[in-house]
Amino acid sequence: MTPGTTNILRQATGAAGMDFNGTWKVYSEENIENFLKAVGAPEIIVKMRKDIKPMITIEQSGQDFTCTMKTPNLTQVHSFTLGKESEMTTVDGRKFKCTFREENGKLITENEKFTCVREIQGEDMVETFTTGSVTFTSRSKRV
Repeated sequence: MTPGTTNILRQATGAAGMDFNGTWKVYSEENIENFLKAVGAPEIIVKMRKDIKPMITIEQSGQDFTCTMKTPNLTQVHSFTLGKESEMTTVDGRKFKCTFREENGKLITENEKFTCVREIQGEDMVETFTTGSVTFTSRSKRV
């Protein structure tokens, strides 16, 4: 992608430096089991999720986002707007509220249990989830 194309895409997204649009394939996850246990996920979810590398599709239009996560067993869609509280649903059906914001080209999600920072590092999307002293890192490539 040329610098001119990148700048046009960034202008279209409406948030400076944020270009998360596209489909991403998770290729690496570090410490997912400990993170899921720390946020109270049921043991069956922890066991199922540890071996699955999801596909994530992000559609961004200005301040509005739609994120779709696909695994062999489940497709989840969440929509949100930067700066507004949104309701999300966990894989096992529990609902929670969180707020999304942009800071220095990073997409930050916060709620009472965890914080997630999504950022583009080179060709990768890196997601760092933190709850207490437990950190889970997911790395994806655009496909």
